[in-house]
Amino acid sequence: MKPRLESQRLLALFAAGCLLLNYPLIALWNRDLLLWGLPLFPLALFALWGLLIAALACLMERQPD
Repeated sequence: MKPRLESQRLLALFAAGCLLLNYPLIALWNRDLLLWGLPLFPLALFALWGLLIAALACLMERQPD
């Protein structure tokens, strides 16, 4: 992958992470609800965080074309 394209994808992933883990969108998960006996808010935080890490790993471990 070209270095410029890779840096653009990393920057887009960073921006998506900032948006997903910032107040207006994270407030959507702040409910008094249990999912499999766990509170929804921390479960959603860890799920979003894990998805961002997985996306970063896929992006960084991609084989060059």
